[in-house]
Amino acid sequence: LPLLWEHRRHLSRDALRAVVVSQLLILLYIAWRFRRFIWGAAAVLATLHDVLVTVGLMSLLGIELSMGAIAAVLTIVGYSMNDTIVVFDRIREIMKGHRKDSFVEVLNFSINQTLTRTVITSGLTLLSVLVLMIWGGEVNRDFVEILLIGIVVGTYSSIFVASPILLVLERFADSRAQTQTGRR
Repeated sequence: LPLLWEHRRHLSRDALRAVVVSQLLILLYIAWRFRRFIWGAAAVLATLHDVLVTVGLMSLLGIELSMGAIAAVLTIVGYSMNDTIVVFDRIREIMKGHRKDSFVEVLNFSINQTLTRTVITSGLTLLSVLVLMIWGGEVNRDFVEILLIGIVVGTYSSIFVASPILLVLERFADSRAQTQTGRR
């Protein structure tokens, strides 16, 4: 029994390390891709939201932390990040063409333009995961349950969490810039 607890503690530490390292690399990539650190931070915060909600629901549902569970959570990180990047990329494109619109208007327009794509993609992915749940057997059960949770959480997060976080961070950065400009 002590060996089992040691193994679980080691597995939990490795899982946390994997998530943290992947998030740092994603932060660097998005900051470079969008030329703004804030955009990377917003995407990472939204993805961390997805991980925390998914792990919390895993705990509530009694899903054991295993290598399959870690793989599912990391899959969710990638899936959710991809969705968020699609929305952020659309925001960036629209900002170029609608310079007179407010940032909130650009966010709303971008979300509305990507909403159908996000819902259809997530819906088709959910159908595939449901097929795995029905005919995949017990071996994959935890992995599939985590994916189901993560796809739902990641989809709503890409739409309703990532962009508001980006808005809050942009407003914070703007207010700090105005404060520093006013001091000079």
